[in-house]
Amino acid sequence: MNHRTKIVVLGSALLLCATAASTAAIASDDAPRQREAAALTGTAKLYRSAGDDITFSFDAHLAAKDNADPMKATGTFEWSHYLDGEGARAKAKVDCLVTGGKVAVVSGVITDSDLPGAEGKRVGITVHDVGRGDRLGYSWASTGSPVETKELPKCVGSAPFEKVRKGTGDFTVVPWRPDF
Repeated sequence: MNHRTKIVVLGSALLLCATAASTAAIASDDAPRQREAAALTGTAKLYRSAGDDITFSFDAHLAAKDNADPMKATGTFEWSHYLDGEGARAKAKVDCLVTGGKVAVVSGVITDSDLPGAEGKRVGITVHDVGRGDRLGYSWASTGSPVETKELPKCVGSAPFEKVRKGTGDFTVVPWRPDF
């Protein structure tokens, strides 16, 4: 094979590879995607007039195959609360996710925290997804700390009474559609 023939063969091979990759991408884009049963995602800071630095992040999902059982939800959520250099942070593993319209309730067990006594406690958070004016509530609203919460059941949170600080993020709720 001479040099010119090698270039033509190599160019043809590259074109075939590119065409195959493009066809595969189109085929995968045309394939129907199954919507997950429910989700709560996003990060935002809460508004506090005293200047508290409070951030909540969610990555909670209920797979389509688990639509009948919100306790099969997976993912994590985390938060931090600091004021004048004092405060704490925590991360929880999701154990339940229920959504209805633009409201989500997620619960989980704290797996990592610098708040003494928090690890192993179940907490619940409620989010109301109303665009850039989202709201949030948490199970320890009346006790002041997740450590003070006694045996919280799965998928329990409080009314979403806190406001998200403008311009800090946005939560997204995928509504659950159970088969009843």
